[in-house]
Amino acid sequence: MMTQEEFNQWCISQSLSASARQEIERIRKTLPSRSVGSRCKNVSGRYPSRKMGATIQFESHKVELPFIYQLEHSEDVLEYYDQPPPFKIQYLSASGRNLGVIITPDFFVISSQSAGWVECKTETELEKLAQKSPHRYQFGNDNKWQSPPGSEYAKQFGFYFRLWSSARINWTLQRNLEFLEDYYKSNLSLIIPKRDNIITSLVEAHPGISIAELLDYKGVNADDIYNLIAAEEIYVNLTIHTLVEAEKCRVFKSRVIENSVKAIERTENLDKIADTVIDLMPGTSVFYDGRSLNIILVGQDYLLLSAKEFETIELKISEFSDLINSGKIKINKIKNQSQIRAKALEILKQASTDDLIGANRRFSLLKPYLDEQSVATGTPKERSLRRWLHNYWQAEQKYGYGYLGLISLDKRKGNRDRKLPKHIIELLEKFISDEYENKKQKSKQAVYSSFVNTCLKSGISDTQIPSYKTFITEIKKRPTYSRLEKRSGTRAAYESEEFYWELELSTPRHGDFPFHIAHIDHTELDIELRCSKTGKVLGKPWLSLLVDAFTRRILAIYISYDPPSYRSCMMVLRICVQRHSRLPQTIVTDNGKEFYSTYFETLLAMFECTLKRRPPAKPRFSSVCERLFGTTNTQFLYNLAGNTQITKKVRLMTKSVNPKNLSVWTLGLLYMHLTEWAYSIYDTTEHPALQGQSPDEAFTYGIKQFGCRNGRMIPFDENFRILTLPTTKKGKAKVQIGKGIKIDNKYYWHSAFRDPQIEKTLVNVRYDPFNAGIAYAYVQGIWVECISEYYPLFRGHSEKEIIIATTELKKQQQNHGSNNKIRSLQLAQFMASTEAEECLLAQRLKDSQALEVISVINGGLPNINPYGESSDNQLSAIESKQDDNRMTQAHEFINPDKLQTFAEY
Repeated sequence: MMTQEEFNQWCISQSLSASARQEIERIRKTLPSRSVGSRCKNVSGRYPSRKMGATIQFESHKVELPFIYQLEHSEDVLEYYDQPPPFKIQYLSASGRNLGVIITPDFFVISSQSAGWVECKTETELEKLAQKSPHRYQFGNDNKWQSPPGSEYAKQFGFYFRLWSSARINWTLQRNLEFLEDYYKSNLSLIIPKRDNIITSLVEAHPGISIAELLDYKGVNADDIYNLIAAEEIYVNLTIHTLVEAEKCRVFKSRVIENSVKAIERTENLDKIADTVIDLMPGTSVFYDGRSLNIILVGQDYLLLSAKEFETIELKISEFSDLINSGKIKINKIKNQSQIRAKALEILKQASTDDLIGANRRFSLLKPYLDEQSVATGTPKERSLRRWLHNYWQAEQKYGYGYLGLISLDKRKGNRDRKLPKHIIELLEKFISDEYENKKQKSKQAVYSSFVNTCLKSGISDTQIPSYKTFITEIKKRPTYSRLEKRSGTRAAYESEEFYWELELSTPRHGDFPFHIAHIDHTELDIELRCSKTGKVLGKPWLSLLVDAFTRRILAIYISYDPPSYRSCMMVLRICVQRHSRLPQTIVTDNGKEFYSTYFETLLAMFECTLKRRPPAKPRFSSVCERLFGTTNTQFLYNLAGNTQITKKVRLMTKSVNPKNLSVWTLGLLYMHLTEWAYSIYDTTEHPALQGQSPDEAFTYGIKQFGCRNGRMIPFDENFRILTLPTTKKGKAKVQIGKGIKIDNKYYWHSAFRDPQIEKTLVNVRYDPFNAGIAYAYVQGIWVECISEYYPLFRGHSEKEIIIATTELKKQQQNHGSNNKIRSLQLAQFMASTEAEECLLAQRLKDSQALEVISVINGGLPNINPYGESSDNQLSAIESKQDDNRMTQAHEFINPDKLQTFAEY
């Protein structure tokens, strides 16, 4: 995104009118004019743009999202804005009536040389619209869609208005850009290995080697390969094959080399190798009188051929040449193919990038004449074309690859031997080794002066003494590590030391790698639970799941009595980072209101996760989670006492089989066993959608094959815990003198607020939904914990309980004809009163159970004996892992009304 100064410079370079500049400034300053949503078939969402530093809306992940990827990765695009302010266009309807329509284009794009609006549509939709509104949507002679009324409106500013069709999407490229996104967003300069590492060496030695072949080399891992591709240190054509097809993706050092290799392959014609073009070198195979002979030795006048084992033939080279010219000796094309290919590869390696660019240009100019085998008189560049064609046919006869004849190696011609006499070069190297590379650390100038004096004493003339520039060049040619070690020691040379490398189902899964796509969803579990403290039946809990689509692995699991809310989303994402130190690249949700919360969208944007929302009433889009909900019920919950299967057949249910009467499980205990099932048993069980693999095996394979992607690692620390807490609508609060910050009508204080520089300033704030007694403020670069003014009364009470109490208090005031604002003191006093006990009791019990779940998440143990047993007995009960029947019997004999009470322990 441009700074204001850069934007001003861009406006000047484009010679914008005052109205055009004003229009762009309006677009840049205003928020998106509308919020997009999922309709009957489209998947909408938000993309975390690094270029814009904001989330960008897309209405369809099959049209707008691919366009966003194109904008994000285009160097020409400077800025782009989604849902810019609407404007009115005028055009004729199909019946000829004048129409004025207010439209909101999908994007406004600012490029280095232009700017304008873009509307994205599917090709099918554009074809239908062209029939319905032929004056608004038209298919131009340039094979592109256009909107004349939109272009007419844009013309007044000097902008464009374009229609972008889904037909222009290269889905292979889109998939590859998404695959590499983690690497594009990483700090590549910190994680790319040295340029001369094993991967670049292998690619240079084997142009066109596949990613699968690279991964077979010891010491090569997937992250190194994909980092280098993202940094364009090595080249893969991202438009042909997807990177997940490792065996098909060919790797080159650059795009130029790829073009050259492909040109060579297109011109391969080993059948045209001349029978009489034979290189006199060991290993060459020839035919003589129906026998196959191999050249094993070539001398100055004679050569040695082998016919069979221990049988050799000696011939004069002149006699051998006569036999070739007479046609009696011919080349063995089949046996020499590998040798010929090796020669071709050697020529390719010797060529520089400029050499290959020149060869590609000559090949493209020569293409029309290759079939004709001649160049007509009068053709432009006739002499050059004839020379190139001659070289092409010569190379085809010698190597079977005509393209090699178009590679010019003129730069390598001429005498490349050193001009200095050998004894002077040896003296120069001796001086550098003995006088410069030692612990005395003499300067270059001092050593050179000493070298010149020695040369003069030895009788070497001034004209033969190397210059100071040559002396410096010779020093630079020597290994840096060796030079620094001799002059400054091993510690100083450490940074330059060479790095040594060792060369030696059912629903098909989607996503291309682990953590690529994850689904998050909620469901109410089919089991009745009791309170671990009172034994009271609290009802059925809600389960929240985060599932990796590629491996079907359960990344995080959370249960609570509260219906789905941003709190459930917060906890499931926290658990994911706690267990895996990362979040998925894309998170898919349904259209629940908890997923539309500003908090949830901000949290995902903060950690650069793309959010996609499934269309309403489209269950197939959420099959991953919904099928897993069924698996959870059938494999785990339906085997527990208190499950609610029978409630689906109400006519058959009696008091003896009522789940409320049979329930024995508590929330904390259920969560502990549910996580053990999800993270251990389910994770290691063969999954029908994974072709015989378990989720754990698929995950391990995916990490090895497609990279660990350490750039997405998130440390699970106190900062992360605070960043995942919700904030207020504004996100900031003003520090009031002597009172602190105000959040939801409650003041919170910290001693840092005493600083005069902090007073009356706005600070970022967060609050804990599970503890209304504390909040957090970002002061002078750190998060500080703030205490509520009525901390003893609010401590330990959840946000949900505060909302219930506030609602009840408002209701009481309304009954007494009062509409005064609820003050924090009134709220605190009400919550502490006996009057509030009844309306808050159920929520307090549920909140206390939620704290047991959090304890289990953090490695603690739940309370498994709800009726007062000691902690020692609880611990022994967990360690002994009693079966469900025994646990059921233990609960059946306990009646809370008949428990004895004592004055003291």
